[in-house]
Amino acid sequence: MLTKQKLITIVLLILGIMLLLNIAANRFFIRLDFSEGHQYTLSKASKEILKSLDAPVTVTAYFSENLPPDVAQVRRDFKDMLTEYGSASNGKVVYNFIDPNKDQETENKAQQAGIQPVMINVRERDQMKQQRAYLGAVLQYEDKTEILPFIQPGSAMEYALSSAIKKLSVKNKPQIAFLQGNGEPALSDIPQLIDQLSILYEINTIQLTDSTTIPSNYKTIIIISPSDTISQDLLKQLDNYLAGGGRILAALDRVKGNLTNATGSSVSTGIEDWLKNKGIEVENGFVVDENCGSVMVRRQQGTFVLNTPVRFPFLPVITSFADHPITKGIEQVLMPFASPIKYAARNSLVHITTIAKTSDKTGIENPPVYFNISKQWTKNDFPYMSLPIAVAVDGKLVNNTYSKMVIFGSGDFATNGSGQSAQKLEPDNVNLMANAVDWLSDETGLIALRTKAINARPITPNLEDGTKTLIKYFNFLFPVFLIIGYGIIRYRRRKILRNKWMNETYGQ
Repeated sequence: MLTKQKLITIVLLILGIMLLLNIAANRFFIRLDFSEGHQYTLSKASKEILKSLDAPVTVTAYFSENLPPDVAQVRRDFKDMLTEYGSASNGKVVYNFIDPNKDQETENKAQQAGIQPVMINVRERDQMKQQRAYLGAVLQYEDKTEILPFIQPGSAMEYALSSAIKKLSVKNKPQIAFLQGNGEPALSDIPQLIDQLSILYEINTIQLTDSTTIPSNYKTIIIISPSDTISQDLLKQLDNYLAGGGRILAALDRVKGNLTNATGSSVSTGIEDWLKNKGIEVENGFVVDENCGSVMVRRQQGTFVLNTPVRFPFLPVITSFADHPITKGIEQVLMPFASPIKYAARNSLVHITTIAKTSDKTGIENPPVYFNISKQWTKNDFPYMSLPIAVAVDGKLVNNTYSKMVIFGSGDFATNGSGQSAQKLEPDNVNLMANAVDWLSDETGLIALRTKAINARPITPNLEDGTKTLIKYFNFLFPVFLIIGYGIIRYRRRKILRNKWMNETYGQ
């Protein structure tokens, strides 16, 4: 018989167990992440950065409230990410969310902190209107501040946070250097790449002369689109640098296209022969690809002159990438006036990997070339399949020292240009080059985070309205019917058991 004392004992025991479980859950807990690519799970690189913190990081997140669902999701994702950071850092990452739209004073404070509003379209009562929205954050570490002015929906939040924290907390950034003095683009011609790399590296320039030696503290030497001849004596300095364990990225224009006069020619600087001696040949030819970009052509239509896009196979769009850290998360890269790469490792101590290649319908045009914009391309113009256009090399390249190189068959793909010809590059163009620098220079693993985005998976917009309605009501009603069904089954089972007990006879 259940006495009052026993009942009190059971209640106290249950309360004690619940208290112990709460204490244990506060100290020892796990989170299950079933998202694609574990988007909400912090990487080893981020955890290592957080472990090295000597002081707290304060994140002030300026996020508007009452936003459309697709934009409001950014706030939730960012808050979930900060929760993970706070847990992994043992409380050294603290955060606070502020709604700048609350009042004018708060909005002014957000703008003074460096967070500017963006205009988003909001549907309200069957009308479309624009709303000022804030989606940014300010990070503070000791006396230093870093601003994330705009957290874009679907962006790589972990990379943005981890790289910002590392930028604030790192004492000495690794040093990299861009080769100059041989016709390469100036740093002002590659602003997007410089902005990306400056987060993690101290950026320098270097000119090779007979009296210079490449400093050993430069993690990587970056060579983009040289156009002047480089002497053998200067190329020996690159050999000496590799012999000391240095890393080299070479993005070469073996051919050059000029759309102004519609001609293409070859480029010879001497570095192509230097690479060939190492078993890597950037061929003297233009890649043409059926999967390509377009050029704008002025055409007369009646009394009007219109700019019309015309497919131009000399601008291959690369979508075939190896499973490699450099290309992780990269979807497509436009590589104008690229050249194919041939390679054959000279010894078993060198490993060469194709990291990017053309489509299954590609060809090669040998210079000099005249660009016929109106040419009708046929399948006969694309007799080749999957030509290598970028390779990663690692091993004992010079003497007996381990080193690395990355070779691209185009240098223009990461160059914005100068003056009136400057243009904004697609993010993947910059990410591919930056990932290559990371693979050569950085040992922390942040390379894997640059393209780690949080991807929404909405219902495809091509569904019929009836199908969408069916899915909508199924999601709403199925759980209800499931609970009702469970209740009916439970009721019937209990009724059967009750009847069984009532019909049982007990011996005297």
